[in-house]
Amino acid sequence: MGSKYTHVFQPIRIRGIDFKNRITLAPPSPNLASEDGLVTHDFVNWFRMFARGGVCTLYVGNCSVDITECKDEAYQLDMNSDRCILPLTWYADMCKQYGCHASLEINHNGENTAFETVGHAPYSASPRISDNERKRAAEHGRDPIPCIEMTKEKIAETVEKYGKAAERMKRAGMDIVLVHGGHGNLISQFTSPLYNKRTDEYGGSTENRARFAIEVCDSIRRHCGEDFVIEFRISADEIAEEGMHFDETLELIGYLKDHIDILHVSAGLHSDFNFAYFRNWCQNYLMDHCFNVHFARDVKKRYPDLLVNTVGSIMSLDYAEEILANGWADFVAMCRPLMADPDMPRKYAEDRPEDRRPCMRCNACVKHLMVPKPIFCAANPISGMTNDLPDGVVPKAQVKKRVAIVGGGPGGIQALQTLLDRGHDVTLYEMSGELGGNVIPAVAAPFKNDLRDYLAWMRHTVKQCEERGAKILLNTEATKELLDKEGYDAVVIAAGATPVIPKRIPGVDKPHVAWAPDAEMGKITAGERVVVVGAGSIGVEAALDFTRAGKSVTIVEMADPATAFHTLHKNDASGAGEILKCLNTEGATLRYNTELVEIKDASVVVRNVETGETEELPADTVLMAVGMRPRFETVDALRHSCPETSVAIVGDCNNVAGTICEAVNQAFRACLHI
Repeated sequence: MGSKYTHVFQPIRIRGIDFKNRITLAPPSPNLASEDGLVTHDFVNWFRMFARGGVCTLYVGNCSVDITECKDEAYQLDMNSDRCILPLTWYADMCKQYGCHASLEINHNGENTAFETVGHAPYSASPRISDNERKRAAEHGRDPIPCIEMTKEKIAETVEKYGKAAERMKRAGMDIVLVHGGHGNLISQFTSPLYNKRTDEYGGSTENRARFAIEVCDSIRRHCGEDFVIEFRISADEIAEEGMHFDETLELIGYLKDHIDILHVSAGLHSDFNFAYFRNWCQNYLMDHCFNVHFARDVKKRYPDLLVNTVGSIMSLDYAEEILANGWADFVAMCRPLMADPDMPRKYAEDRPEDRRPCMRCNACVKHLMVPKPIFCAANPISGMTNDLPDGVVPKAQVKKRVAIVGGGPGGIQALQTLLDRGHDVTLYEMSGELGGNVIPAVAAPFKNDLRDYLAWMRHTVKQCEERGAKILLNTEATKELLDKEGYDAVVIAAGATPVIPKRIPGVDKPHVAWAPDAEMGKITAGERVVVVGAGSIGVEAALDFTRAGKSVTIVEMADPATAFHTLHKNDASGAGEILKCLNTEGATLRYNTELVEIKDASVVVRNVETGETEELPADTVLMAVGMRPRFETVDALRHSCPETSVAIVGDCNNVAGTICEAVNQAFRACLHI
């Protein structure tokens, strides 16, 4: 019997080609191509997890139609010569094993290619100097270089490059392509009035600006024939003031629709305006789920016969089923949620949606892309080891061991699951009365929905582990005496970290002073005038929480604005800028270069670290958010509780400023060797 998700798993045939369901992988760039832009076996193994999990189509992001001319990633595929075909067959043939369509998002990024990358100014619709180019020029100590306006001959050459790239895909065994016509790449540099200032037949009216996109799609049709599906990606609204907006995009679609088979509807720009509109196509955890679905819905209203794919924080197949059932789209594209759980389609087909491992929209994956290093996921540790575990199966241990886990946070729970998969006898010790570690206070703010889903999933996973024979001991401190008495063969220490409360500050022990998350959890009642000490993730999230609760909030931070933002962004690539923007617009006060000197009953004394001047700020609540201290004392007390080479130290107790990503991936990798 089939599942209850009848719309998600409804097959469809396009140009005689069968698609088994309506879920596609929105295009990631895994940083696993070779330096010269070819598919590698590591690349194939990384994408295998999605094909095995049950999606109908896999897209690879940002594949260059000519890497010598358009390149903005260190390891992106190059489609400019026949040498790409043989490696592409490895990818295409792997997907066919699972009844999945292999595909690529082919792209020319136009003005976004740096002069230093290709040795000449980039090509675009018009000779514009972008914000990115101004920034690059300043970094390299040179004058900004305008991009080269493409001549008609260059346009024709580029149109042919798109067609040949798709033809090479077809020769490699693919039957569908995604043409990137959005996010401020070359095609949208022609379609958008933000970029296109031409006065010839490729500029001016919307119809003229659509000409290049249409010629690209027609070139692909000529090269690939009628039995090949063309999906076209757009930004429904670029959001930028001078950019393409939705009313004009609807007109543009009218010109495009007869030249494509599926319209993939995203929004925003990739990198212009210092990434201000990046959030519109890669949402952070403060933003709504299904963020861009309304655009797809309205496209379907205007063009009901056009097949539409929607994308943007569609976090589960429950959302997908609703979207498809309502007729708002014909396909649903997901990237980060599938990275977190590539087996999501399989789990839903088997009617066990509660087993879905949720994405936190933490953007650990994006941070890895920028290093560059192969991208992997905070929630799904197998995504970082797809070459070692190509089938996604944790290998059984040769010898069954008795293993203790100390700590019931993300690292400890991942260790529990992995050790059980390995076949070990496992006992987890948690000194508090509940599981989740520092995720528990982290989900106190109302806007932490994604992390709340992850906490619920962790607890669901522990129940499954108990059913498999794991022993969970709450309210139990794992002392050396206790572990020695049990005689464990191995110990995983995932003891976490504790908040730093600077005892040197006079008044820090007053009753209206607390660790910021404790106040969010209601352990103390916050007054009307709140001072938050520290502008890291914990501090700014608490400040936003209490600002939205109607409090008057001031953040004091010793660092200067640039340093503070860099530190915040480093540890929170997902929501740093968004939180600061919300704080600024919703009434909080941020005081940088400011040191807390003393806490009084109704005020705090602060000092400007540059001038040395002090002042008094009203405060009936003072919330500390100056950092976390790893529980090194627990580590040192327990690291000799079994053979020393069988001790693993993971997560916050092993890092000065750990993350869920580090805890989960460290625990998984360590437990593969126990």
